[in-house]
Amino acid sequence: MKIYGDSNSGNCLKVKFVCEHLAIPYTWIEIDTRKRQTRTTEFLKLNNAGQVPTVEFDDGRTLAESNAIIKYLARGSDLIAADAFAAAKMDEWLFWEQYSHEPYIAVCRFQMVYLGKPASDLDPDKIKRGYAALARMEHQLAATRFLVGDAVSLADVSLLAYTRLAHEGGFHLEGYASLRRWIGETEKALGLQPVP
Repeated sequence: MKIYGDSNSGNCLKVKFVCEHLAIPYTWIEIDTRKRQTRTTEFLKLNNAGQVPTVEFDDGRTLAESNAIIKYLARGSDLIAADAFAAAKMDEWLFWEQYSHEPYIAVCRFQMVYLGKPASDLDPDKIKRGYAALARMEHQLAATRFLVGDAVSLADVSLLAYTRLAHEGGFHLEGYASLRRWIGETEKALGLQPVP
């Protein structure tokens, strides 16, 4: 299996985290999105949306969209609850991550880290919505160890990818004790080194 991904992207790293946690062999093919490598004729044959991550399986089939990929790779594993309602709650977080978290936390990080913008130049609405996302997570994690109960699920993998880097987008986590605890516990459960 080949993973076409940009190592700077949390969406791509989610796929790597799942593969490594579940010992799924893969070959990582680095794609530099800032050099428009997702827009080449060759890449567009793999994914005509021109996005990473994209996975190419040994039989030639391809799959895109990070949360669809990790859900496919983790089927039958302990990262997806056997209980149907718990699995649906996990899906709820996966959908929410792409709509209400990533567009704010990840975009602010991209603008600061890769475009060199100071925090003062970020869109105030994106900052407000990013903090709203972090507050929702904090509220949940004050009640449960992980996002869906007491065990790590794909919800945690998906939301960890950018939340652990939120400070790089100008978000301060000092007032989010449960969220910081969860970051450390999820990193440990997945065998990841803490982010400096």
